[in-house]
Amino acid sequence: MGYSQPRMPSTDPEAFIRSPLQNRLKFVSKEWGEWGFGAARKISVMYLVKLFGGFLLGGAVLITLTSHLNPLEVTSWWTNPIVYQKFVVLAMLLDSIGVGGSWGPLAGKFGPYTGGILFWSRPGTIKMSPYKWIPFTGGNRRTLVDIFLYWGFLFSLATALLSPGQSATTLPALARFQAFLADPASGMPSWLAQNADSFLLIQTTPLILALSFLLLIGLRDKIIFLAARSEQYALPIVFFIVAPNFFEVSDMIIAIKIFLIAVWVGAGFSKLNRHFSPVIPPMMGNTPFWPPRWLKKATFKDFDNDNLLPSGFAHLLAHGLGTIVELAAPLVMLFVAGNAFGGQLTVTLATLLMVGFCFFIISTFPVAVPLEWNLVFAICAVVFFIGYPNSAGFSVFDMSQPWMPFAVIAVPLFFVIFGSIRPDKVSFLAALRQYGGNWATGVWAIHPDAEKKLHRVFRPTKDQIDQFQAMGMPYIQAEAFFEMSLAWRALHTQGRGLFSILLKNVPDVDHRRVREGEFACNAMIGFNFGEGHFHNEELIAAIQEQAQFEPGEFIVAWAESEALWRGFQNYKMIDAALGVVETGRWQVKDAAEAQPWLPEGPIPLTVTWRSPEFEKLQFTATDIVGPDALPEPEDDAVTLGVNTQALNQFVAESETLVEVAKR
Repeated sequence: MGYSQPRMPSTDPEAFIRSPLQNRLKFVSKEWGEWGFGAARKISVMYLVKLFGGFLLGGAVLITLTSHLNPLEVTSWWTNPIVYQKFVVLAMLLDSIGVGGSWGPLAGKFGPYTGGILFWSRPGTIKMSPYKWIPFTGGNRRTLVDIFLYWGFLFSLATALLSPGQSATTLPALARFQAFLADPASGMPSWLAQNADSFLLIQTTPLILALSFLLLIGLRDKIIFLAARSEQYALPIVFFIVAPNFFEVSDMIIAIKIFLIAVWVGAGFSKLNRHFSPVIPPMMGNTPFWPPRWLKKATFKDFDNDNLLPSGFAHLLAHGLGTIVELAAPLVMLFVAGNAFGGQLTVTLATLLMVGFCFFIISTFPVAVPLEWNLVFAICAVVFFIGYPNSAGFSVFDMSQPWMPFAVIAVPLFFVIFGSIRPDKVSFLAALRQYGGNWATGVWAIHPDAEKKLHRVFRPTKDQIDQFQAMGMPYIQAEAFFEMSLAWRALHTQGRGLFSILLKNVPDVDHRRVREGEFACNAMIGFNFGEGHFHNEELIAAIQEQAQFEPGEFIVAWAESEALWRGFQNYKMIDAALGVVETGRWQVKDAAEAQPWLPEGPIPLTVTWRSPEFEKLQFTATDIVGPDALPEPEDDAVTLGVNTQALNQFVAESETLVEVAKR
């Protein structure tokens, strides 16, 4: 892997893509284990510049200047409430535009790097309504109403970000807060007491408008609602509005603390499953700057001898340094107050541990790249738990009303519990199952002669293969490189089940274009963040309205997340022309114990229903290359619209006929 050039699969690309699917899965799984996706290192550098230069430094300058603070006097504003309030709003705005998470090559966007706003500002693009039974919210194409709501939301967030803050002269709660911080009897740290008179709060009127627009958007289009990372930012914005206007500013700070802990503990809880340990090897494999290859290979049981199940070392990283830390350290941060258990020193150490946790995730450049979110959480952890010590009156026990901690925790707790029991009803994002490995997901298998039908779908970008070719990469090479995305799925438990569905039910699968559903979905709706509900039968039906595939041309293997410790995952086999044609389940244990390329064959599948129309499926693919293998015309015939190959064949046949006639 070079700085400027991607690492291409170390094989002959044409021989590779013509080999059986299982052989390809084995090859790309081992390639990913050592090299990850293979993106050029300059791509990772670009992400780091975007994160630390653009978001952190650029954001700090923008936030301080618009709040009438001196950006160079960091010690005077690093605990100023308006700074972290605006960082949250900035992160939500960037995600809502499409330049935060799910941006760039690591999210399947190679040209252009941004999806988001290019799709969501355009009438006629695909939207996904979450509650079609609500009047005036149905349909799968955006209208001018959707565009108005989207731009109203962006404008409201931008207004809040760029407006000067509210001061103590207009907000009594802030005046009380400043007096509390400056009171010598309160025992506040110097960085709070000395700077209290300059503290500001964000303007709440544009935030109220933003949440109103977001609610209306959410009723009509779950894509934008989740792309805005509403599950992470909407509730803190509610705290920004409610606490200073009806209660105390300190209540807002403590509420944010509780919310941060709820997110981390919820994510830690979601990792108590069979899916999480297999996440570690592909995550470490995609790390471009560290660790060395031998350490990446050590996360597999026996990499050199083709055993790519997670090793004991991977289990230790997953549940020792992962799950336990993410459950224990946040609880220490929240509940250690006063001098008990080491007091603030213990809280500070636990906080720095969680900051390190966030930076570790950033260092792995995870697919979908939620980098800004991790940085926001790292910033907030330092500001809230070190800048506003529990022992100084900012612990969970210090809220002005005894019911408040329970009210704050109620919303995230509900979604964690209900989303774990009924993952089909709640996005894994709202259920706080980030990085846990237990996701709804899918894989597409398209007949080579039919993939071009996807071009009929109205959208501002093309499929990734076309994006590669527009960059000058020949089709054969592009196909070989893009199959690296299948390694990511195969190395996770769901991949073994999804590929089992294809191997069992699609006899010509070796000759089909197989696409990772998350990347393919990105090219259709401009966003994906690991949320398989974005590319279930609803999206396939929306695509089919425009693409008009024939039965059997476009097959999808799709699976729901495992419900809480049920031990199995439900799946669907979807045909674009016929809809869902089969449902069933597989045992998670079988998937977790199978090698990524299924050398023993498909894992056992239990079919629970099969459509009578299943028999209509046609499987006729004989060459994965398909029409893309035809040589490009080399003369002016292309300008005249002449099929050179057909013309040459006609001339050859004519000459043969002439020779026969002469005889």
